[in-house]
Amino acid sequence: MSHEVEDETTVNESYSVTVPAAVRREAGVEAGDKIRWHVDDDGKLSIKLVKQHYGAFSQLEPVDVGEPTDAADDHDLIAGDY
Repeated sequence: MSHEVEDETTVNESYSVTVPAAVRREAGVEAGDKIRWHVDDDGKLSIKLVKQHYGAFSQLEPVDVGEPTDAADDHDLIAGDY
């Protein structure tokens, strides 16, 4: 990051928050990224940006496993996201 950015947001009635635009720009937050929340023993809250990576397997050569697969498309699927 090129410089520090500080902003605040309000927790709404459904406990959702909006990441302020200046923070999104400075941290490079994009749709699909995740925010990992952490509260330490002293109650200090911190967050970490977890970037979503697409196409991580797109350069792999196919392997014949006896049935059709598409790792480039299927690797992003997790239980319940079908």
